[in-house]
Formats: sequence, structure tokens, C-alpha cells
Amino acid sequence: MSDSRSDKGTRLARGVQKLLHDMGYDSLMEVKLRIRRRVDVMGINEKGRIIIVEVKSGPADYRVDEKWSEYLQFCDEFYFAVDAEFPQDLLPYNHGLIIADAFGGAIVRTSADFNLNAARRRNVTLRFARIAARRLLETENPIKEKFNVF
Repeated sequence: MSDSRSDKGTRLARGVQKLLHDMGYDSLMEVKLRIRRRVDVMGINEKGRIIIVEVKSGPADYRVDEKWSEYLQFCDEFYFAVDAEFPQDLLPYNHGLIIADAFGGAIVRTSADFNLNAARRRNVTLRFARIAARRLLETENPIKEKFNVF
């Protein structure tokens, strides 16, 4: 996660990733979309369905962030993820809700199905794959300058 992400937000995102894994999704944190916005967690399953999860570490985090609505056009399902103490009535009722901690999470309200169109799905999937490949390359060979890809 980026340096701007709170420790609590990072723990919640890891719990969300565990939940997505248990649901059959592979996921990444901090995925940059073509609109130059960065989603907290994105998951893709073997059928190509895409989930975006916006992690909120507290009410203040939610109140200052309005960009999440731009993510809806890039996924099949959209969720907010918060901890058990978060005042859920602050969140829009028409979107999915995950209650999470550092070790996992549970969907308490399912998302609407946004039925991502085929062209956008291809674009998002390709971007996801390229980000994952770059992160793997950086892990396997941390000499970034050698490849001049970052």
C-alpha cells in the first residue's frame, strides 16, 4: 500500500484480500485505473469478474473521499470495507458492504451487479495483469534501472 494509507487501512485491506481469496478471487492493493484513480483493492476471478473494494479506516476517511463513485464503471461489483466499529449508516445503502479486520472479512451487504462491458473488462483485466507482472518483477529483481520499466 502507499505511504498515505493508514496502518488500519492496510490491515483492513489485507483482511479484504483474504476474503476475496476465499471467494476465488486473486487481488491486488492499490490498482491504478486509466482515469488515474487508484482503487484500494481489486480482485479478479477465473471467470473474469472484477470486484473493487474501497477501504475506509474511519468516518473522516469516508467524508473526505468522493472519488469512489468513479470506480463503478470499472467493476462488476463494488464494496466498501470498514471495521466493526465504523458507523455503517454513513455509507450509501445501495452499495456492497464488507466488515473486515486484519485476518479476514465478511460480506454483510451484497453489491449490485454493474455488468461491466466486454471492452472495459478487457482493458481493466490487462491493466491488472501488467501491474501484477511489474510488481512481481520488482520483487524478483529489485534492480529497477536494469529494466527501465518503472
